[in-house]
Amino acid sequence: MNRRTLLGAAAGALAAPAALAQGAWPNRPIRLIVPFPPGAANDTLGRAMADQLTPRLGQPVVVENRGGAGGTIGSEVVARAAPDGYTLLLGHIGTLAVNAAMYPNLTYSPVRDFAPVAMIATTPNVLVVNPKQPFQTLKQLHDFAKANPNRVRYCTAGNGSAGHTVMLAFLQATGLEMEHVPYRGLGPALNDLVAGHVDVTWGGAPTVMPLARQGLLRALGVSSAQRVPSLPDLPTAAETVAPGFDTVPWYGIAAPSGTPPEIINRLNREINASLNTEAVAARLRQDGAEPAPRTPEQFGTFIRSEVTRWGELIRAAGVTAN
Repeated sequence: MNRRTLLGAAAGALAAPAALAQGAWPNRPIRLIVPFPPGAANDTLGRAMADQLTPRLGQPVVVENRGGAGGTIGSEVVARAAPDGYTLLLGHIGTLAVNAAMYPNLTYSPVRDFAPVAMIATTPNVLVVNPKQPFQTLKQLHDFAKANPNRVRYCTAGNGSAGHTVMLAFLQATGLEMEHVPYRGLGPALNDLVAGHVDVTWGGAPTVMPLARQGLLRALGVSSAQRVPSLPDLPTAAETVAPGFDTVPWYGIAAPSGTPPEIINRLNREINASLNTEAVAARLRQDGAEPAPRTPEQFGTFIRSEVTRWGELIRAAGVTAN
Protein backbone atom coordinates (compact mmCIF):
# COMPACT_ATOMS: atom_id res chain seq x y z
CA MET A 1 0.00 0.00 0.00
CA ASN A 2 1.54 3.34 -1.06
CA ARG A 3 1.61 6.56 0.93
CA ARG A 4 -1.35 8.07 -0.94
CA THR A 5 -3.49 5.01 -0.26
CA LEU A 6 -2.56 5.04 3.42
CA LEU A 7 -3.42 8.71 3.73
CA GLY A 8 -6.74 8.14 1.98
CA ALA A 9 -7.59 5.23 4.26
CA ALA A 10 -6.71 7.27 7.34
CA ALA A 11 -8.82 10.19 6.17
CA GLY A 12 -11.71 7.85 5.53
CA ALA A 13 -11.41 6.34 8.98
CA LEU A 14 -11.44 9.78 10.56
CA ALA A 15 -14.38 10.92 8.45
CA ALA A 16 -16.54 7.85 9.21
CA PRO A 17 -17.36 8.75 12.84
CA ALA A 18 -18.14 12.30 11.80
CA ALA A 19 -20.46 11.06 9.09
CA LEU A 20 -22.14 8.69 11.51
CA ALA A 21 -22.56 11.44 14.06
CA GLN A 22 -24.02 13.76 11.46
CA GLY A 23 -26.48 11.07 10.36
CA ALA A 24 -27.40 9.92 13.87
CA TRP A 25 -31.12 10.11 14.63
CA PRO A 26 -32.44 12.48 15.77
CA ASN A 27 -30.35 15.48 14.81
CA ARG A 28 -33.17 17.96 14.21
CA PRO A 29 -36.70 18.65 15.54
CA ILE A 30 -39.41 16.00 15.18
CA ARG A 31 -43.00 16.78 14.16
CA LEU A 32 -45.78 15.01 16.02
CA ILE A 33 -48.92 15.45 13.95
CA VAL A 34 -52.16 15.55 15.95
CA PRO A 35 -54.88 15.17 13.28
CA PHE A 36 -57.47 17.15 15.21
CA PRO A 37 -57.71 20.76 16.43
CA PRO A 38 -56.53 21.67 19.94
CA GLY A 39 -58.85 20.70 22.77
CA ALA A 40 -59.40 16.98 22.22
CA ALA A 41 -57.87 14.05 24.11
CA ASN A 42 -55.54 13.49 21.12
CA ASP A 43 -54.07 16.93 21.67
CA THR A 44 -53.74 16.47 25.43
CA LEU A 45 -51.94 13.14 25.08
CA GLY A 46 -49.84 14.36 22.16
CA ARG A 47 -48.50 17.29 24.15
CA ALA A 48 -47.84 15.08 27.15
CA MET A 49 -45.77 12.74 24.97
CA ALA A 50 -43.94 15.63 23.32
CA ASP A 51 -42.97 16.97 26.75
CA GLN A 52 -41.56 13.57 27.68
CA LEU A 53 -39.80 12.76 24.42
CA THR A 54 -38.04 16.11 23.98
CA PRO A 55 -35.50 15.59 26.80
CA ARG A 56 -35.26 11.85 26.16
CA LEU A 57 -34.40 12.28 22.48
CA GLY A 58 -32.39 15.46 22.86
CA GLN A 59 -34.38 17.25 20.15
CA PRO A 60 -37.61 19.25 20.26
CA VAL A 61 -40.75 17.22 19.57
CA VAL A 62 -43.16 19.78 18.16
CA VAL A 63 -46.91 19.15 18.17
CA GLU A 64 -48.60 20.23 14.95
CA ASN A 65 -52.41 20.21 14.81
CA ARG A 66 -53.68 19.29 11.33
CA GLY A 67 -57.41 18.76 11.78
CA GLY A 68 -60.17 17.97 9.32
CA ALA A 69 -62.16 15.12 7.79
CA GLY A 70 -62.23 12.95 10.90
CA GLY A 71 -58.48 13.00 11.26
CA THR A 72 -57.78 11.83 7.72
CA ILE A 73 -56.03 15.03 6.59
CA GLY A 74 -53.36 14.96 9.27
CA SER A 75 -53.02 11.19 9.01
CA GLU A 76 -52.39 11.40 5.28
CA VAL A 77 -49.65 13.98 5.90
CA VAL A 78 -47.81 11.39 7.98
CA ALA A 79 -48.57 8.48 5.66
CA ARG A 80 -46.96 10.39 2.76
CA ALA A 81 -44.03 11.79 4.77
CA ALA A 82 -40.47 10.58 4.40
CA PRO A 83 -39.91 7.48 6.59
CA ASP A 84 -37.00 9.05 8.42
CA GLY A 85 -38.37 9.37 11.96
CA TYR A 86 -38.96 13.10 11.78
CA THR A 87 -42.72 12.98 11.19
CA LEU A 88 -44.94 10.99 13.57
CA LEU A 89 -48.69 10.58 14.04
CA LEU A 90 -50.62 10.74 17.28
CA GLY A 91 -53.19 8.21 16.11
CA HIS A 92 -56.22 6.74 17.80
CA ILE A 93 -59.16 4.39 17.39
CA GLY A 94 -60.59 6.58 14.61
CA THR A 95 -57.59 7.38 12.46
CA LEU A 96 -55.92 3.97 12.77
CA ALA A 97 -58.99 1.69 12.74
CA VAL A 98 -62.44 3.21 12.18
CA ASN A 99 -61.61 5.40 9.19
CA ALA A 100 -60.76 2.39 7.06
CA ALA A 101 -64.48 1.57 6.96
CA MET A 102 -65.88 5.06 7.47
CA TYR A 103 -64.22 6.59 4.39
CA PRO A 104 -64.75 4.49 1.23
CA ASN A 105 -62.14 6.53 -0.66
CA LEU A 106 -59.60 6.77 2.12
CA THR A 107 -56.24 7.69 0.63
CA TYR A 108 -54.19 5.72 3.16
CA SER A 109 -54.31 2.30 4.75
CA PRO A 110 -53.99 2.19 8.57
CA VAL A 111 -52.21 -1.15 8.22
CA ARG A 112 -50.18 -0.74 5.02
CA ASP A 113 -49.06 2.90 5.25
CA PHE A 114 -48.05 3.15 8.92
CA ALA A 115 -45.44 1.51 11.09
CA PRO A 116 -46.81 1.03 14.63
CA VAL A 117 -44.50 2.63 17.17
CA ALA A 118 -46.12 2.52 20.60
CA MET A 119 -49.51 2.43 22.22
CA ILE A 120 -49.88 5.23 24.77
CA ALA A 121 -53.13 4.88 26.65
CA THR A 122 -56.69 3.73 26.76
CA THR A 123 -59.18 6.42 27.72
CA PRO A 124 -62.68 5.47 28.79
CA ASN A 125 -65.08 8.01 27.40
CA VAL A 126 -67.46 9.89 29.66
CA LEU A 127 -71.02 10.66 28.61
CA VAL A 128 -71.65 14.31 29.40
CA VAL A 129 -74.73 16.49 28.95
CA ASN A 130 -75.46 20.17 29.20
CA PRO A 131 -76.34 20.80 32.87
CA LYS A 132 -79.53 22.61 31.87
CA GLN A 133 -80.87 19.30 30.59
CA PRO A 134 -83.10 17.46 33.07
CA PHE A 135 -81.10 14.21 32.83
CA GLN A 136 -79.45 13.38 36.14
CA THR A 137 -78.59 9.78 35.29
CA LEU A 138 -77.82 7.59 32.30
CA LYS A 139 -81.13 5.82 32.87
CA GLN A 140 -83.06 9.08 32.61
CA LEU A 141 -81.29 10.00 29.39
CA HIS A 142 -81.87 6.49 28.01
CA ASP A 143 -85.57 6.52 28.83
CA PHE A 144 -86.12 9.96 27.29
CA ALA A 145 -84.23 9.05 24.11
CA LYS A 146 -86.16 5.77 23.89
CA ALA A 147 -89.50 7.60 24.05
CA ASN A 148 -88.35 10.42 21.75
CA PRO A 149 -86.33 9.05 18.80
CA ASN A 150 -83.92 11.61 17.31
CA ARG A 151 -84.95 14.31 19.81
CA VAL A 152 -81.57 14.12 21.55
CA ARG A 153 -78.76 15.74 19.55
CA TYR A 154 -75.25 14.41 20.12
CA CYS A 155 -72.10 16.21 19.03
CA THR A 156 -68.76 14.71 18.08
CA ALA A 157 -65.39 15.78 16.75
CA GLY A 158 -66.53 14.49 13.36
CA ASN A 159 -67.38 11.26 11.58
CA GLY A 160 -64.99 8.53 12.64
CA SER A 161 -63.78 10.36 15.74
CA ALA A 162 -63.41 8.45 18.99
CA GLY A 163 -66.58 9.96 20.43
CA HIS A 164 -68.54 9.10 17.30
CA THR A 165 -67.28 5.54 17.45
CA VAL A 166 -68.32 5.14 21.08
CA MET A 167 -71.74 6.63 20.37
CA LEU A 168 -72.31 4.32 17.39
CA ALA A 169 -71.56 1.35 19.61
CA PHE A 170 -73.77 2.77 22.38
CA LEU A 171 -76.72 3.33 20.05
CA GLN A 172 -76.34 -0.15 18.62
CA ALA A 173 -76.21 -1.68 22.12
CA THR A 174 -79.26 0.22 23.39
CA GLY A 175 -81.37 0.50 20.24
CA LEU A 176 -81.60 4.26 20.71
CA GLU A 177 -81.83 6.81 17.90
CA MET A 178 -80.16 10.21 18.27
CA GLU A 179 -79.31 12.97 15.83
CA HIS A 180 -75.63 13.30 15.02
CA VAL A 181 -74.12 16.79 14.81
CA PRO A 182 -70.47 16.49 13.68
CA TYR A 183 -67.93 19.26 14.24
CA ARG A 184 -64.38 19.89 13.10
CA GLY A 185 -62.83 18.87 16.38
CA LEU A 186 -64.01 18.21 19.91
CA GLY A 187 -63.15 21.72 21.09
CA PRO A 188 -65.81 23.41 18.92
CA ALA A 189 -68.27 20.62 19.74
CA LEU A 190 -67.80 21.12 23.47
CA ASN A 191 -68.19 24.86 23.10
CA ASP A 192 -71.64 24.31 21.62
CA LEU A 193 -72.48 21.65 24.19
CA VAL A 194 -71.63 24.04 27.02
CA ALA A 195 -73.70 26.73 25.27
CA GLY A 196 -76.69 24.38 25.04
CA HIS A 197 -76.86 24.17 21.25
CA VAL A 198 -76.53 20.37 21.43
CA ASP A 199 -77.41 17.93 24.19
CA VAL A 200 -74.86 15.20 24.79
CA THR A 201 -71.54 13.67 23.77
CA TRP A 202 -69.12 10.92 24.67
CA GLY A 203 -65.77 12.60 25.30
CA GLY A 204 -62.35 11.53 26.51
CA ALA A 205 -62.15 11.86 30.28
CA PRO A 206 -59.04 14.11 30.23
CA THR A 207 -60.94 16.60 28.07
CA VAL A 208 -64.49 16.62 29.46
CA MET A 209 -63.95 16.06 33.18
CA PRO A 210 -62.37 19.48 33.80
CA LEU A 211 -65.53 21.02 32.32
CA ALA A 212 -67.70 18.76 34.45
CA ARG A 213 -65.80 19.75 37.59
CA GLN A 214 -66.43 23.40 36.77
CA GLY A 215 -70.16 22.72 36.48
CA LEU A 216 -70.18 23.51 32.75
CA LEU A 217 -71.17 19.93 31.90
CA ARG A 218 -72.79 17.08 33.82
CA ALA A 219 -71.10 13.66 33.69
CA LEU A 220 -73.47 10.68 33.67
CA GLY A 221 -71.37 7.57 33.04
CA VAL A 222 -68.35 5.88 31.47
CA SER A 223 -67.92 3.61 28.46
CA SER A 224 -65.63 0.99 30.03
CA ALA A 225 -66.80 -2.33 31.43
CA GLN A 226 -65.54 -1.41 34.90
CA ARG A 227 -65.74 1.87 36.77
CA VAL A 228 -62.72 4.12 36.39
CA PRO A 229 -60.71 4.23 39.66
CA SER A 230 -60.19 7.99 39.39
CA LEU A 231 -63.92 8.53 38.70
CA PRO A 232 -65.50 6.04 41.11
CA ASP A 233 -68.85 7.80 41.36
CA LEU A 234 -69.59 7.48 37.64
CA PRO A 235 -71.47 4.28 36.76
CA THR A 236 -70.72 2.31 33.63
CA ALA A 237 -73.18 2.09 30.77
CA ALA A 238 -72.95 -1.69 31.23
CA GLU A 239 -74.31 -1.60 34.78
CA THR A 240 -77.13 0.80 33.96
CA VAL A 241 -78.57 0.69 30.43
CA ALA A 242 -76.37 -1.50 28.18
CA PRO A 243 -75.32 -4.84 29.70
CA GLY A 244 -71.94 -5.98 28.40
CA PHE A 245 -71.07 -2.59 26.90
CA ASP A 246 -67.31 -2.03 26.82
CA THR A 247 -65.94 0.48 24.34
CA VAL A 248 -62.69 2.18 25.24
CA PRO A 249 -60.92 4.50 22.81
CA TRP A 250 -57.16 4.13 22.57
CA TYR A 251 -54.25 6.27 21.44
CA GLY A 252 -50.81 5.57 20.10
CA ILE A 253 -47.97 6.81 17.95
CA ALA A 254 -47.26 5.62 14.41
CA ALA A 255 -44.65 6.51 11.79
CA PRO A 256 -44.69 6.30 8.00
CA SER A 257 -44.29 2.76 6.71
CA GLY A 258 -40.65 2.01 5.97
CA THR A 259 -39.27 3.91 8.94
CA PRO A 260 -36.08 2.07 10.02
CA PRO A 261 -36.62 -0.49 12.78
CA GLU A 262 -33.87 1.05 14.92
CA ILE A 263 -35.80 4.34 15.01
CA ILE A 264 -39.09 2.56 15.76
CA ASN A 265 -37.48 0.61 18.59
CA ARG A 266 -35.78 3.69 20.05
CA LEU A 267 -39.06 5.58 20.08
CA ASN A 268 -40.86 2.62 21.61
CA ARG A 269 -38.30 2.33 24.41
CA GLU A 270 -38.47 6.02 25.24
CA ILE A 271 -42.28 6.17 25.13
CA ASN A 272 -42.70 3.05 27.26
CA ALA A 273 -40.10 4.30 29.72
CA SER A 274 -42.01 7.56 30.13
CA LEU A 275 -45.32 5.70 30.56
CA ASN A 276 -43.74 3.66 33.34
CA THR A 277 -42.75 6.72 35.36
CA GLU A 278 -45.00 7.56 38.27
CA ALA A 279 -45.31 11.19 37.19
CA VAL A 280 -46.64 10.37 33.71
CA ALA A 281 -48.86 7.53 34.92
CA ALA A 282 -50.37 9.84 37.55
CA ARG A 283 -50.87 12.58 34.96
CA LEU A 284 -52.76 10.20 32.69
CA ARG A 285 -54.80 8.58 35.46
CA GLN A 286 -55.82 11.90 36.97
CA ASP A 287 -58.73 12.13 34.55
CA GLY A 288 -59.27 8.49 33.67
CA ALA A 289 -56.64 7.58 31.08
CA GLU A 290 -54.71 4.38 31.65
CA PRO A 291 -51.12 3.87 30.40
CA ALA A 292 -50.96 1.01 27.89
CA PRO A 293 -47.34 0.31 26.91
CA ARG A 294 -46.85 -2.36 24.22
CA THR A 295 -44.17 -3.43 21.78
CA PRO A 296 -44.48 -2.25 18.17
CA GLU A 297 -45.47 -5.78 17.18
CA GLN A 298 -48.18 -5.99 19.84
CA PHE A 299 -49.53 -2.59 18.84
CA GLY A 300 -49.63 -3.66 15.18
CA THR A 301 -51.58 -6.81 16.02
CA PHE A 302 -54.01 -4.76 18.09
CA ILE A 303 -54.57 -2.25 15.28
CA ARG A 304 -55.39 -5.02 12.80
CA SER A 305 -57.93 -6.52 15.21
CA GLU A 306 -59.55 -3.11 15.73
CA VAL A 307 -59.79 -2.49 11.98
CA THR A 308 -61.78 -5.73 11.73
CA ARG A 309 -63.97 -5.06 14.79
CA TRP A 310 -65.02 -1.54 13.88
CA GLY A 311 -65.32 -2.27 10.19
CA GLU A 312 -68.01 -4.82 10.98
CA LEU A 313 -69.91 -2.40 13.25
CA ILE A 314 -69.76 0.54 10.84
CA ARG A 315 -70.85 -1.51 7.86
CA ALA A 316 -73.73 -2.96 9.88
CA ALA A 317 -74.78 0.57 10.88
CA GLY A 318 -74.53 1.77 7.29
CA VAL A 319 -72.53 4.83 8.33
CA THR A 320 -70.12 6.64 6.02
CA ALA A 321 -68.24 9.89 6.26
CA ASN A 322 -70.52 11.55 3.72
